[in-house]
Amino acid sequence: MNKLIRKALKIVLPIILGGFILYWVYRDFDFSRAREVLLYGINWEWMLLSLFFGVMSHVLRGWRWKQTLAPLNAYPKTSDCVDAIFVSYATNLVLPRVGEVSRCGILSKYDNVSFAKSLGTVVTERLVDTLCMILITGVTVLVQMPIFQTFFQETGTKIPSLMHLFTSIWFYIILFCFIGVIILLYHLLSALSFFQKVKGVVLNIWEGVLSLKNVENIPLFILYTILIWGCYFYHFYVTFHCFSFTGHLGFLAGLVMFVGGTFAVIVPTPNGAGPWHFAVITMMMLYGVNVTDASVFALIVHGIQTLLVVILGLYGWLHLSYVNRVQ
Repeated sequence: MNKLIRKALKIVLPIILGGFILYWVYRDFDFSRAREVLLYGINWEWMLLSLFFGVMSHVLRGWRWKQTLAPLNAYPKTSDCVDAIFVSYATNLVLPRVGEVSRCGILSKYDNVSFAKSLGTVVTERLVDTLCMILITGVTVLVQMPIFQTFFQETGTKIPSLMHLFTSIWFYIILFCFIGVIILLYHLLSALSFFQKVKGVVLNIWEGVLSLKNVENIPLFILYTILIWGCYFYHFYVTFHCFSFTGHLGFLAGLVMFVGGTFAVIVPTPNGAGPWHFAVITMMMLYGVNVTDASVFALIVHGIQTLLVVILGLYGWLHLSYVNRVQ
């Protein structure tokens, strides 16, 4: 019974957290405006280009993953690696942070790849991606420091405004985001403790972590990494051109909101729902977009991008079953 309750909480709590933040962000919003823009105000050619970058970011991640598995004498089918990535992102919509585990399970099932070793390569991937995000964030903060300072002022985190902090709803939204990150760290530590109890698993994971140093073509790995993050950025940035009220926003504005949104999705809610909206809307307002239009942008873009994740997940699951059945 306790295990059942814990599993239920892992599903329900992220949904509640995301739902709570979405409620506060959109509590006074006129949804008829979003419906009007969705039906008549979107340039779908730009949106399709954005979705192309979204798909390619997953495909490139699958190719890069296969490259890190080769030093472990694991050679899964390329299509299985890509499909596993599709499925993992869709899984994260239901169980945040479980997708990384699910894709290792897929290769273990269909390609006889060691689960523990492949999990180690995922850890390595995340470390590389973290370094990339730190680099991107550092450059963005340096070139757009005034915007970030204004953001902290607007959200009640400027030192002189701390006296008024507890009267701001944004304080409680950020607090819930922080609590969500703490919960995520707790589960990661719990998982690590569990693995440490299983003989040989930790060593296999560590072998997977170290696989990067034995990757045959490091320049190709670096190229994949650059292209992955480039696709992530343009998947978001191109959507500015889909709407008349964001078409004027430039590259640096896109970079600032991309960084803010990327950190927001660390919070364990389905596809960053809630924290992502809060970050993008607040930062978009700093560039002169009114709150209604910013809210419409966040709602529609996040909804379409989430739908893409669902469609790719279903495709990946069906394609895995078909390809591995006929071979």
